[in-house]
Amino acid sequence: MSCKDIYVLLNLAEVVERILTFLPIKSLLKVACVCRLWRECAHRIMKSRQGVVWISAVGPSASDGHALVCAMAYELQKVYVLPETVLYLADAETFCGHGDVQRQKKARKKNGAEIAAVLENLLPSQCQILGLVTPGIIVTPMASHGSRPQEIEDGEAGLALLFPKIDGVKIQPFHFFKDAKNKAFDESKLSEAGLKNNPELRVVLMFGYNTHKHGANRFLHQVIDPLNEKNIIIAGGQVEGLSSCTSENKTCNKDSIGVVGLAFSGSKVQGATVLLAQEVYDERTAEACMQRLKSANVPEHNTIGFMFACVGRGQQYYKNKTNVEADAFRKYFPTVPLFGFFGNGEIGCDRIVTGNFILRECNEVKDDLLHGYTTVMTLIHFGTK
Repeated sequence: MSCKDIYVLLNLAEVVERILTFLPIKSLLKVACVCRLWRECAHRIMKSRQGVVWISAVGPSASDGHALVCAMAYELQKVYVLPETVLYLADAETFCGHGDVQRQKKARKKNGAEIAAVLENLLPSQCQILGLVTPGIIVTPMASHGSRPQEIEDGEAGLALLFPKIDGVKIQPFHFFKDAKNKAFDESKLSEAGLKNNPELRVVLMFGYNTHKHGANRFLHQVIDPLNEKNIIIAGGQVEGLSSCTSENKTCNKDSIGVVGLAFSGSKVQGATVLLAQEVYDERTAEACMQRLKSANVPEHNTIGFMFACVGRGQQYYKNKTNVEADAFRKYFPTVPLFGFFGNGEIGCDRIVTGNFILRECNEVKDDLLHGYTTVMTLIHFGTK
């Protein structure tokens, strides 16, 4: 390298910045240590990368770990965003080794905890991580935003959504668990988590765990009912278990009844949900629901979709036809990636919160947000880049 080349690389920010744009985030963080100019250029590039990225895995892993861990170990070397918040979903059967042999229960839990620890160690230390295990996974392959989403009802599968810092958008994890000594839920915790008295709140993804236990339904209502307002999108479901929650209260026992999730705030955020009730039973009626979601006019650029379905739906529900609801979504939203799971109950309703329209209360009757044998389809838009 000539003296002239060295001078250019150490003094001309435009040239340096153009070169550094080709580097994935891990390489970018390393070169930021070279000198002040390179650090400033690297930081500008990182700030400009605000798109949500995902890593997905379908099918058994060649190693002893879960396929999602293997995929993340490889793909994180190539990712171009610095994740600030991560939501990952994995099938419970493989991740935690769920089965029928009761005497292996302790070993299975240890196995799931070890896999979660490995996965967490792959991510930046300051990253907020929420991990859930569920009976089935809905995932869009990594090839492109327009790839056909897959409903994986059985077998090894997982996904990780990587949310970078997005201008004008705040993503805040929350975690509440049932206090065995106190039947009442302290609603002030909702305000502390940014879920109440927050005029910027737009979308809440909410997940209940250990909801098969006595008192779970009452606790879910105690958390959800105060949030049941028309200007907030609420969507989610009841999962098999909580595997990671780096912002959690360390005194929490993961065997307790709990509610976790992510709150999305900011004037740029838009959202919409539709409920596919039990009356939706074939491709035609599923597509009619997607038309309702499409009519919300949520911008499709910089938008992700979520599908939270009952384990009672899927292939068997649609008379042995596979991927019916995910395909209906792809037909009306050809460039929006879709993620989600099959769970033990659904949270959501028909609701629209966009930039120029909010479906408000027309009477004093609140929407029913807890369901069974349904599917909740959700869109979240993060604003124009």
